[in-house]
Amino acid sequence: MKYCLLAVCLVVLDSAHAADWPTWRGVHRDGLSSETGLVKEWPADGPAAVWVSKEAGLGYSGFAVVADRFYTMGADGQQEFLMAFDATSGKRLWKTEIGQRLENGWGDGPRGTPTVAGDLVVGLGGNGRLVCATLQGDIKWSAEMTELGGSVPKWGYSESPLVDGDLVLCTPGGDQGTVVAFDLKSGEKKWQSAGVTEGAHYSSIIAVDHFGKHQYIQLTQNKVFGLDNDGQKLWDAEWPLGRTAVIPTPIYHDGYVYVTSGYGAGCMCLKVDAENNVEKLYDNKVMKNHHGGVIRVGEFIYGHSEGPGWICQNMVSGEMIWNEKSKLGKGAIAIADGMMYCLDEQSGTCVLAEVTSEGWKEHGRFVLAPQTEQRSTRGKVWTHPVIANGRLYLRDQEIIVCYDIQN
Repeated sequence: MKYCLLAVCLVVLDSAHAADWPTWRGVHRDGLSSETGLVKEWPADGPAAVWVSKEAGLGYSGFAVVADRFYTMGADGQQEFLMAFDATSGKRLWKTEIGQRLENGWGDGPRGTPTVAGDLVVGLGGNGRLVCATLQGDIKWSAEMTELGGSVPKWGYSESPLVDGDLVLCTPGGDQGTVVAFDLKSGEKKWQSAGVTEGAHYSSIIAVDHFGKHQYIQLTQNKVFGLDNDGQKLWDAEWPLGRTAVIPTPIYHDGYVYVTSGYGAGCMCLKVDAENNVEKLYDNKVMKNHHGGVIRVGEFIYGHSEGPGWICQNMVSGEMIWNEKSKLGKGAIAIADGMMYCLDEQSGTCVLAEVTSEGWKEHGRFVLAPQTEQRSTRGKVWTHPVIANGRLYLRDQEIIVCYDIQN
């Protein structure tokens, strides 16, 4: 009996450690993993690498990790591909062509992250072709953003499509409507947001439950707005700070909406009530996040800000709690089990640091290796870190490295 109970406990503990990352920024698109039991201190040379793959192709696409597979996108030759890999070995299982290769001075290839929903995976190529495929790589349907009124942004379509129930949402931009929704199974267009006709930038849509009612929030260069289940505008607010490239995903919590962007722009927090009336609480220059993302934990926002470096900011007041400029350069962030995984875009240095309002508390670092020889001279290590099922995934163009971070 004792051994049966032990076996049951081990199964429960193992399942508690397992946490998929099925879309951009994880399950809730907030950059947070629900995993526990991860190491809290790295050895001098960092966590152990489990495998290295050099089959991802060119681009900055992230990872959607579900069970023993993960999905990403990359360019090879003149085409872009949706790909599946074995998460245990790093072996590429298949690749399916999704459109013409995006050519760009900052690096060719796709930018967005695929989304896995049940037995389907959805991805958006750099030139704006949206595809829905089976988990075996067979294309079920596709749609062109440029046929929906959109035009390819300067740095390519970079959004990671949202799957919400039976809908797939993305942002073609343009006069026909900024946001479009398709039926997941058939690809039938369900609606397009004719009441909002902003051009597409680089942010990704989030779905939220706002005082018991569902809505979708998106950020463009000039506005942040909420749509209902039929694509009708519920509210909007001017984003007067937006310029050049508006990239980070919005954050929503208990009626508060937080947005930020780089190029000296800043950040803004709105309070949206149950009737969708909007009050601007502040806009300031404390957080100026380029494209590494910001994450809310409790009452605080964590991420890199142009100027002050890595910061902790009170989300509702806008006050800077602490900053650290000298320890690590600009980059992307993910959070799991009370720890920040911060990736320097210039050097590929990855740092493990505490999630705390008491200051920068580092618990190890290492440099991503190997690194690509194919990266554009203007490009950097821009793919965000992903944490799933006890593994840390980092990418530099065609190279993916998987690390064991379980306790």
